[in-house]
Amino acid sequence: MPEHMGRYWLMIATLGLIWGSTFLVIELALQGITPVWLTAGRIVCAALVMGCIWGARGFRLFHGAPNWPIIATLGLTSTVLPFLLISWGQQYITSGFTGVAMAGTGLMVLPLAHFLIPGERMSLRRFIGFLIGFLGVALLIGTQAFDSTGAAHEPLGRAACLGAAACYATSSILTRRLPPVDPVGLAAVLLCLGALLILPLALILEGAPPLPDHQTLFWIALLGLLPTAAGNFLRILVIRGAGPTFMSLTSYQVPIWSVLLGALFLAEPLPATLLLALGLILSGVCISQWGALTRMFTPKTKRA
Repeated sequence: MPEHMGRYWLMIATLGLIWGSTFLVIELALQGITPVWLTAGRIVCAALVMGCIWGARGFRLFHGAPNWPIIATLGLTSTVLPFLLISWGQQYITSGFTGVAMAGTGLMVLPLAHFLIPGERMSLRRFIGFLIGFLGVALLIGTQAFDSTGAAHEPLGRAACLGAAACYATSSILTRRLPPVDPVGLAAVLLCLGALLILPLALILEGAPPLPDHQTLFWIALLGLLPTAAGNFLRILVIRGAGPTFMSLTSYQVPIWSVLLGALFLAEPLPATLLLALGLILSGVCISQWGALTRMFTPKTKRA
């Protein structure tokens, strides 16, 4: 783990809040636009913002030879493919199952990082910590997450959401394995590639885009700026600096913020198991990241 871990803890806490509030904003935006065009709108908006920032910094990207095959794969697996899989899958499954599937990203990252990332070995302590955190998320969302909707394509819908989680896990590993790269440039390139991929798909799947009202445009811009542009930039910083396993802790925070914000703004009831689930999630984080926590709070000895 790198020094100054405090800033990475702050980053994943910020990401948890940003991504946890995304479901609320998406629900509001979908009142005025179709799902795939909403995905396209937020990616294009984010690409424009990050592209301008990247240009102002001189379009720096790789510090050595570029690795475009991995960049192209990242453009697909970090935004477009998981967004589409979730949008399609949620038509046939409960939203709770989606939350459980996203929490499973951390468990998917563990074996991948063990074999592909030096220094990210899957110890028993780390696995137990992630498993406890996952159980906390499942408890928070409730058993209704696994209730059947009765839809004919429900098994495929569940597979799609699990596939989205696998995309996020894979893109985290690939991001870490890249050679030295400018994080702003990488975020901009991935979003620009995502925009190029999603626009023709939106035309094929949903036809010409609808004309949204001003309120819907505001929600699209908000989604583009915070969870998509800023979120992807912070995600890259965390993965490059602290590793994909540490980054996957965010997936345990998102359901907590989603439940709390839903209760605050939509008057949704808080689950009776909230405190127990929160205790399990925090315990899992502490167990899996015990080494990083002890290093962060242990004062350094001064050299003579």
